[in-house]
Amino acid sequence: MDSLEKALFCAETANGNKAIDLVILELKNETALTDYFIICNGTSDRHIKAMAEDIEHKLKEKGIKALGKEGMRESKWILLDYDDVIIHIFQKEERDFYDLERLWNECPRISSS
Repeated sequence: MDSLEKALFCAETANGNKAIDLVILELKNETALTDYFIICNGTSDRHIKAMAEDIEHKLKEKGIKALGKEGMRESKWILLDYDDVIIHIFQKEERDFYDLERLWNECPRISSS
């Protein structure tokens, strides 16, 4: 699975869990950090944790394990690092505060549909 396929798969999984305002940003020509950011938010701590766990579970079924994950306990901003795809799942307030889309506003957006 290449990085775009992985990003689209993660986005589809998040959308299947009713992700809100999902955005995929292509960063591969902007930074060596990663190829794609997926940014979305949920309605509650439980909702964003369930999205993160489902993405993690479905990728693990494909033999892909996260290099790191942060925020599962607090469930305000969960970050799943899959090297070439980094997923940010926020509570609305945290997403508005950190505003990653503004920080990376020159990066192309990829359609997840």
